[in-house]
Amino acid sequence: MKKIISLVLLLFIVSACSEDIKFNNPAFQSLKENVFWRATTYNAYNSVSGGIVIEGDLGFEKVVLKVPNTGVQTYALGRDNITTANYSNTQPSQSYSFSTGTDRGDGLIVITEFNAENKTISGTFKFNALNEDKKDTEKPKISFTEGVFYKIPISATFEN
Repeated sequence: MKKIISLVLLLFIVSACSEDIKFNNPAFQSLKENVFWRATTYNAYNSVSGGIVIEGDLGFEKVVLKVPNTGVQTYALGRDNITTANYSNTQPSQSYSFSTGTDRGDGLIVITEFNAENKTISGTFKFNALNEDKKDTEKPKISFTEGVFYKIPISATFEN
């Protein structure tokens, strides 16, 4: 009987021990109009002005986030044309372009980690961007919520 109890106790202890699996894969994803949206390609670039541009692409769709520096902080959207969020769809049948800027749209970009050694950037975002075609009353704005970019690789500087 003692052996059975010992065996059951041993099985319980072994089964209670588990290793949490953590994935550290880069990602760029959000809810676009409350529908899950995940970029298949993503990258970040240092701009000549010292800011950073973070991009995520899914086929014809692209989200571009721009912030004035790489500081770990919260950046508000809709206040200037330096910190911006843009969404575009270049598919000919659904060509749209939405953006934030001075008194255009709103939202936040939060840089949670800038790793200069590994050249990666992580953070969160949410925004409401306005259609650049003001005549398009059918789709005047687009919203992205619960956005995350994680360990996006930063490549060479580009002209902005």
